[in-house]
Amino acid sequence: MTKNKWMIYGANGYTGHLIASQAASQGMTPILAGRNPGAIHALGTLLGLECRIFDPQQQDQTANALLDVAVITNCAGPFSATSAAIISACLTSKTHYVDITGEISVFEGAFARDRQAREAGVVLCPGVGFDVIPTDCIAACLHQAMPDATHLALGFETASGLSPGTAKTTIEGLSLGGKIRRAGIVTDVPLGYKRRQIDFGRGTKAAVTIPWGDVSTAYHSTGIGNIEVYLPAPSAVAISMALLSPIRKLFGLNVIQNGLKGLVEKFIKGPTEIQRQNLRTWVWGEVRNATGEVKTAQLQTANGYDVTVHGALHAVQYLLEYQGDGGYFTPSRLLGERVIEQLPGSGKITIS
Repeated sequence: MTKNKWMIYGANGYTGHLIASQAASQGMTPILAGRNPGAIHALGTLLGLECRIFDPQQQDQTANALLDVAVITNCAGPFSATSAAIISACLTSKTHYVDITGEISVFEGAFARDRQAREAGVVLCPGVGFDVIPTDCIAACLHQAMPDATHLALGFETASGLSPGTAKTTIEGLSLGGKIRRAGIVTDVPLGYKRRQIDFGRGTKAAVTIPWGDVSTAYHSTGIGNIEVYLPAPSAVAISMALLSPIRKLFGLNVIQNGLKGLVEKFIKGPTEIQRQNLRTWVWGEVRNATGEVKTAQLQTANGYDVTVHGALHAVQYLLEYQGDGGYFTPSRLLGERVIEQLPGSGKITIS
């Protein structure tokens, strides 16, 4: 059976809604799916699109819902709670999988299923949004410019704000501490582990390491064994992160997690369309080799949510026509190291 349908799971969430609306405006007809019948059917009625309701943890139900689906875009975060189950169903139904995560554990979990995906002829490509598409492209381009690089640093500066899903994912990550890649291994480090001055694209600013998904994806794209990811942060914020590190496990308690997520649901709605139009993002990368030679890259893109919307749609359109092998892919390995330059609002990667 030739399959040409695609599905957005978690379509009623902030970013899922954005992707569904943009897809409909382009004449695409995704199936909208999720666990909340009222919200999914309301959006389906608004956009004139088919709806399906299922819980990813019900494996048979999920696989059946995907039997005629060629590609699924998972927008239901935190992805640590949804990705593994949906990927399992995709391997059964022979459905290509993409999502918009930034969670290290999700990338590493998908990579661990590379052999199964190859055998099934299924593409697994988590992270087809911001920040992974732009940073992954920068990492790949820097590796081309310096093939003997031993160290890679990546980072971005943005005022795009948080959606409810992203905020909840951030809260879940508080108890996990910092992450870097050292000698090829994802390594635990304290929050606020390292600080440095970085020019992301509009002047030098203080920055601090964060446990972002690029610690995983950039390694699989480049093979560079030492990777750090940075975000601008005033020194006071970086110091506060370091002071909180010894008690970070308290943030894993259910009562604290539920309380913080309740505040998210009450107060965080995500940026408006006008806010998104007026926000830009600056992305930076740096490689260094054993002799101390350094190369840097910079890129300016649209706001993070627009990058995610257009990145997800680009990946879906690519996979609907895909004739290649299955397996685990990073965005730059699947779509090309300069795919970010094809997305609306993005400039060119410059290397110096």
